[in-house]
Amino acid sequence: MLCGPAGSGKSAFAAQRFTPTSIVSSDYCRALICDDENNQQVNRDTFDLFYFIIQKRMYLGRFTVADSTALHSATRRRLRAQSRQSGYYGCLLIFNTPPEICLARNSLRSRNVEEQVIPYHAGLLQQTLLDAPSEGWDQVHVSGIDDTDALIEVEP
Repeated sequence: MLCGPAGSGKSAFAAQRFTPTSIVSSDYCRALICDDENNQQVNRDTFDLFYFIIQKRMYLGRFTVADSTALHSATRRRLRAQSRQSGYYGCLLIFNTPPEICLARNSLRSRNVEEQVIPYHAGLLQQTLLDAPSEGWDQVHVSGIDDTDALIEVEP
């Protein structure tokens, strides 16, 4: 599971390392619902679809990368529970990217979030960094800005 503020590099990281079909992105689910990755008005339907696709992939034993901000503990709990129910090894990768870098990246993206979202996410990130180690994940990794070239090895 990828976790971090908008603009932290989660989706780019995933796209460079994993097959497109193994990545379940909340942004892509939002686009499937309403043709607009930024439309926050459809979040309920977006996340219904997000969790549904993840559940179906894990039921079939498929490697799955959940790509969303996941900065709320309830989201992480639900994804952790899904992985446990499916017998999956749960790994949380937190992108600890400074807000100024997230803001800069956000301004360059075609699908950007409103500027005030980044400081809000930065606050949620700090709480996530405190909470995540006790949430029951099999592994928790914190990736800093210097770790964006990290290699990922996935074993069956």
